[in-house]
Order: sequence, then C-alpha cells, then structure tokens
Amino acid sequence: MELHHEFTVPVPVDDAWRALLDVERIAPCMPGATVDDYDGKTVTGSVKVKVGPITVTYRGTAVFEEQDESAHRMVLIANGKETRGQGTARATVTGTLAERDGGTAVSVRTDLTVTGRPAQFGRGVMAEVGDKLVGQFAECLARRLGEPTERTEPSEPVEPFQAGQPVQPAQPVQPVEPIDLLRTAGPPVAKRVAVAVAAAVLALVFVRIRRHRHA
Repeated sequence: MELHHEFTVPVPVDDAWRALLDVERIAPCMPGATVDDYDGKTVTGSVKVKVGPITVTYRGTAVFEEQDESAHRMVLIANGKETRGQGTARATVTGTLAERDGGTAVSVRTDLTVTGRPAQFGRGVMAEVGDKLVGQFAECLARRLGEPTERTEPSEPVEPFQAGQPVQPAQPVQPVEPIDLLRTAGPPVAKRVAVAVAAAVLALVFVRIRRHRHA
C-alpha cells in the first residue's frame, strides 16, 4: 500500500535536514521504535505494535539508499520480521523537504508491505493510524528542534574513580511503549478493528478445539 503524509517544522530547511538525519536524536519521537545502532547509513532496531491484547515486535534494519543534501531528498528502505512469528514488514520511504514561510514542509511517501496479524486491517485503517502517528512525530520533532543543543563536554571536571568509592547506580532505561493500533485509530476505526481481532481470536480458538478433538 502507498501512503502519503505531510507536516511542517518551524526551522529552516537546512536545520530540518540535519535533524532528520540525526537518527539517535529523533528516535524518541518515533512511536514504538527502539534504535540499537546507527552508523550514518544503516539503522538497526525494533518496532513494537499492539493489536488488542497482542503485542508484535518487528526487528530489522533501515538503510539510507539516498541522501541528496542539495535537493533535500532522502530514500530509506526498511525491512523487519516478527520476533515471534512469520510476519514481515517492508517499507520504502521517500522524504523531501522544502522551505515554506520560514519553516520547512516535509513530504513523506511510503510504499508499505505488511504480512501477519497487522495486515488484516487493510489500507484504510493503516492510513488513519499513519496520519496520527506522523502527527505525533511532527509535534515531538518540533519540540526537540526548539530545544537548545546539549553540551558534549561536562561543565565541571570529573573526578577520577578511586577504589572503594560507592558506584552510582545507572539510570533505569524506560521501556518503549508499543504502537497501540486500537487506541491510535480512534473509536470509529477501533470498532472495525475490534471486530477483526475478535474474529481472529475465535478462529484461533476453533482451530485449537478441533486439534484437541482430533488428538
């Protein structure tokens, strides 16, 4: 399926371009996503999607096939596979940036192919969910672009570690919330999705009952 989204951010196009390529900085704005590694071209990580009571995790990579700074155009190809299932997800994402009224207009076209449980919802539901997720991403990105850049050097000298000193506990890592398709889609779409989920659960129960009887 093909999806098209647009949003604006309140910074000049060159600043927006650099920000969108700073994957580690904007990763917290990506709903359900965790970035494990990024070498400037390839991103390795995972995305969690919640469908009713079921949470599906896709692990994979995303590769920048094109980064045209002069045209402010980028092409990202992502591939993922369910960690506990046979479902897959593949997306070719083409993003273009243009100056607009002192800010930047971002256009994103996505060619998405999904197999497995989330695929049963069809293009309509996926498009509505995509609209809301892109909206959340744009709002988060705008906030982050308005924040001052963090200093890379400590403001005070760091004392060297001495044997016998108490070790400060590491800050706990906050778990990433999965993309909740039912909650994100909204009540009208959620009703249609709930029916599909209920049908899938009933079918699964029926199959298990039949297997039990044959056994």
